[in-house]
Amino acid sequence: MATSTPYPIPPEAPAPGELRRVRWWQRRALRVAALVTLLALSGLVILALVREQTGTEGFLVGLGLATVPVPLLVAAFRWLDRVAPGPWRNLLFCFSWGACAAALVAIVANSFAIRWIATATADPGSADTLGATVIAPVVEESAKAAAVLLVFLFRRRDFTGLVDGVVIAGVTATGFAFTENILYLGNAFVTDQLSRESGLASVTAATFFVRVVMSPFAHPLFTVLTGIGFGIAAALSADRHLLRRVLLPVTGLLLAMGMHALWNGSAVFGQYGFFTVYALFMLPVFGLLTWLAVWTRQRELRTIRAELPVYTAAGWLTPPEPYALGSMRARALARDYASYTWGKEAARTVAEYQAYATSLAFLRHRGRRGRAGADFVVRERELLDLLWERREPARPALAYAAGATAPAARPVPYPAYGHPPYGHPPHGPAPHPYGQAPYGPSYGQPQPYAAYGYPAYDPYR
Repeated sequence: MATSTPYPIPPEAPAPGELRRVRWWQRRALRVAALVTLLALSGLVILALVREQTGTEGFLVGLGLATVPVPLLVAAFRWLDRVAPGPWRNLLFCFSWGACAAALVAIVANSFAIRWIATATADPGSADTLGATVIAPVVEESAKAAAVLLVFLFRRRDFTGLVDGVVIAGVTATGFAFTENILYLGNAFVTDQLSRESGLASVTAATFFVRVVMSPFAHPLFTVLTGIGFGIAAALSADRHLLRRVLLPVTGLLLAMGMHALWNGSAVFGQYGFFTVYALFMLPVFGLLTWLAVWTRQRELRTIRAELPVYTAAGWLTPPEPYALGSMRARALARDYASYTWGKEAARTVAEYQAYATSLAFLRHRGRRGRAGADFVVRERELLDLLWERREPARPALAYAAGATAPAARPVPYPAYGHPPYGHPPHGPAPHPYGQAPYGPSYGQPQPYAAYGYPAYDPYR
């Protein structure tokens, strides 16, 4: 009796006459050019606006001070994304969107709204308070969320889970905070210049301490809530969870707006309102989200170790690889080994091998849970072919790394679930009944690496 596969069957290819002609406005090059032009024009406009408010000297001082937290924040998000790193072009787009497009929308919309409220109420003080606590959170978080939405819609293959949502949202908010800090620090410097003779304390130093030292994570923390909503939605099946995939990002955006409003309105709570909100709310939420992100990163590594042994049994991978690919220490050691032995080109090949193997593990994990797309089989075969092309430097490097980090590692039994991997590698082992592939010369027994053609690991060399 035939058994049904849990994975979707890809649709048949259309006949040549049925292929739809690509319109001129659908061409990828045109869309990229339009996006680059939009970001460039936004950058020029925001540069002119900030320089007009701060002056050239204030702009340069603000630019220098605002740059301080950017490398640290970007490095933190890149570290979080090391298991399955996304393309640099996505992060570059997100940072540029936050620093240029989102910042421009925020400055224009906030200024217009505050002026309108002040005119309507004839009370500039209340207009500023209302603008900071109500208007600014809605406008700014919506502008930043637009970048996350664009990546979610048009770079869907690079947006697969919670970590991707956190990284994309965090980098977007880092770019936004960078431009905003230039404006605030530049204006503070101008204030110091005007009040130099009065002997007042440095406004620039106070602004730098609050925005750069105490709360450089504020904007990323708000927008990460939106990213978590998109990340959870990305992990759900598009066919069975359509309503959740819409509600989760909206919920995350509303939470981001609410947290942003509480932070901006902390000054209204009295003399110590800022420090109260900072200590009792911002720091605990920051710690909770940091723990969640790190826990999710570790879960990704466990997923790799659990899903890849099925490809070992079929001959696509060697027994040491699932463990080595599921350990960040072993991954780094494999790249170092390849670089030392064969050069930087081999190290890049090993890094590509690790990235493709990670994508393969996540793809199979989604497929086993019924969340794979219609192109599951095609994508699986594509990733397996990419791995096979890079196996020469990657296999010995990963075997060495596995031996150095876990000399007593034992092969994981072949899981008895789901759909077997696509075929067998070229010139690989002969086809075998599902679940009965030998790991080596003696099935079920750990073998020395020399049994697979690799030199034995010597800890004293």
